[in-house]
Amino acid sequence: MRILFAGGGTGGHIYPAVAIADALRERDGERAQIAFVGTADRLEARLVPQAGYRLHRIVARPLRRDRIDALLGASFANGWGVLQALGILLRERPDIVVATGGYVCFPLVVAARILRTFRLSRAKIALLEPNARPGLTNRLLAPIVDEVWGSLPQGDPRFGARYVCTGVPIRSSLRSLPPRAAAMERLGLDPERHTLLAMGGSQGARSLNDALVGALAEGMLPAGWQVLHLTGEREYDRVRARLPGAAGGAIRPYLDDPADAFAVADLVLARAGASTLAELIALGLPAILVPYPHAADDHQSANARALASTGAAVAIADAELGAASLGSWLARLCAPERLAELRAAVATLHTSEPTALILARIAALAGRNTQT
Repeated sequence: MRILFAGGGTGGHIYPAVAIADALRERDGERAQIAFVGTADRLEARLVPQAGYRLHRIVARPLRRDRIDALLGASFANGWGVLQALGILLRERPDIVVATGGYVCFPLVVAARILRTFRLSRAKIALLEPNARPGLTNRLLAPIVDEVWGSLPQGDPRFGARYVCTGVPIRSSLRSLPPRAAAMERLGLDPERHTLLAMGGSQGARSLNDALVGALAEGMLPAGWQVLHLTGEREYDRVRARLPGAAGGAIRPYLDDPADAFAVADLVLARAGASTLAELIALGLPAILVPYPHAADDHQSANARALASTGAAVAIADAELGAASLGSWLARLCAPERLAELRAAVATLHTSEPTALILARIAALAGRNTQT
């Protein structure tokens, strides 16, 4: 089987593609002929070769609509990218094209569809869309692909019957978490206490940090609980200065591998990015979600609302987050009965291993190739 992946710009677009590729290579060995398409100046240029895969580089630009000159420039760049992608597709002859997000997907998927239209290729096309509200690229591409894969029970209405709930692959280190007691010891936490995991990404989230510091300073953390506070690299010194001794828990700038953090967590305070939601669902962790208010198309708010509607999380607008509001939510959600309700709700969202489901969809699409 020949498979061509496209994804780039952020780890949330690249890591799921690499996880799928790794599973294919583990299952099929050299029979799986895998390559990637990306840009030369974004994160995929480093991560894909590090993972051991070939990367074809093409030109691609985000489709900006705020200025006519930017739109014209992006149109020209993406047109050139389509021409480059046509050459790659004709050389690689993939059975499946899998686009996992980022504007680099646009030229490749358009090129794949052009070749299908002129009967120069039979490659099936799938999109991975982990957000509740798809970005512009996937909204434009959805009508011309065969399937759209996602993590939420209901996909965006624009996907229609193309949508398949597969879950979103998570990094391999999180598929089997370490023992809770060992993780507690490594992090310097009390194994007799419940743990609130607060995290805002590698750079941190100031509003989350300030609300949590304020709530802890006012003694609003429920009895029997402690905090593992991942402040973000640039926020660490500021937060540490306001909260000496971590106020009954542990404080870290960031963890490259969050397996220990998730192993000890009973409740999570976080932003609502697609990768975070995929990990929460896969690991069965309830959450307080505070969407980043400046995310493109406000997609994090849509993510948070979608998960909150299932009862697996609560969503708080960034503008409404403060020490008092966070303390009030903690008082309610950390109560044993309410926490059990959240856990039960998030458990209903858990699918079988997402990677295995996606491999099954790939096999089904490839099977359709042989019938046409």
